[in-house]
Amino acid sequence: MALAVPGLACSAPQLDYHNEGNPASRPFTLAVRAGDYIHLSGQMGTDANGLVPGGFEAQSRKAMDNIQDILKGMNLSMEHIVKCTVMIADMGKWGDFNKIYTGYFKPGRLPARSAFGVNALALGGEIEIECLAYAPLAPAARPAVPPRARRDAQ
Repeated sequence: MALAVPGLACSAPQLDYHNEGNPASRPFTLAVRAGDYIHLSGQMGTDANGLVPGGFEAQSRKAMDNIQDILKGMNLSMEHIVKCTVMIADMGKWGDFNKIYTGYFKPGRLPARSAFGVNALALGGEIEIECLAYAPLAPAARPAVPPRARRDAQ
């Protein structure tokens, strides 16, 4: 059921899909800009050959590097991240991850974060990190706001 509100015009959302460097075999987009927010797909410690060797720490660094690379490709940086969700296969390694994670951000400028243990991750990975970034569009890049519908003076 649709709700019609007199005087309120809705337009389709402006979405930009950023997928540079993502193998065609992966069934997701690396990042989607929805207005002022950029939603990054979960990143794992993978490169073109699959999971990187070296275990948890290597996968953690590679996942964070992947996030950094996606943002760089969009002319953004880690400073734009406002929220991360971290999925760890072994919560006993949470402290090890924190040491790596904090090195990617300026002191005192850590994004909000959730972390939780999981039973398993894709590809047998040990960690996956998804992020939300905030980067306001320049006024010229914003979609035009449609004029409000006029009410008849009857």
